[in-house]
Amino acid sequence: MPKINVGQMVGFVVGQALLAFVRLSTGVHLRESGLPPGLTQRVYFSNHTSIGDFILIWAVMSPELRRTTRTVAAEDYWTSSALRRFLALNVFNALLISRCGQGGAQRMTEALRRGESLIIFPEGTRNTSAAWLTPFKSGLYHLACEHPQVQFIPVWIDNLRNVMPKGAWLPLPLVCSVGMGAPLPLRPSEPTLAFLERAQEAVLALKPDSQAAVPC
Repeated sequence: MPKINVGQMVGFVVGQALLAFVRLSTGVHLRESGLPPGLTQRVYFSNHTSIGDFILIWAVMSPELRRTTRTVAAEDYWTSSALRRFLALNVFNALLISRCGQGGAQRMTEALRRGESLIIFPEGTRNTSAAWLTPFKSGLYHLACEHPQVQFIPVWIDNLRNVMPKGAWLPLPLVCSVGMGAPLPLRPSEPTLAFLERAQEAVLALKPDSQAAVPC
């Protein structure tokens, strides 16, 4: 008889309750999607304004996609208490990496080699500036170089900065939306900066009324 993992069972129940709460409190919905059909392995890269960003992406995914997709999260934050550790490991199945840059790229590479998909935030930290985006870190480019078989999907999360301001744990009752674009392929011999600029443009293009977007 297979051994029952109580932590995972409790995590599943908590996860379903969180999904229901997030959907009810934010009205989150997939505003537009350029995703090709199927369960292709992907790296979703998004703007980052709140600790709850990945939960909204998670909430608009199908159950099949959620099972194979892991969010990349800061190890020091998500292991700072027993509750956060439980949520990260048993509810969100997060891929925890050090913000000091020690082994993070290797852990992401190993996850992609296992066939998992990832949610990443290439700005590196939450954007609290007036710009829509802060410059993307080069890690996104290196992942694209090393994993040409993986689809890189731009994502824009709208309104979460107002729903979950920094330091808040409970959302305010405002409507959020998520836009997902078509895969962004790495061009042959494309330089780092050129790819990162295209990646930022692809994310900004998903912003509602993107013609009025402020250059990052």
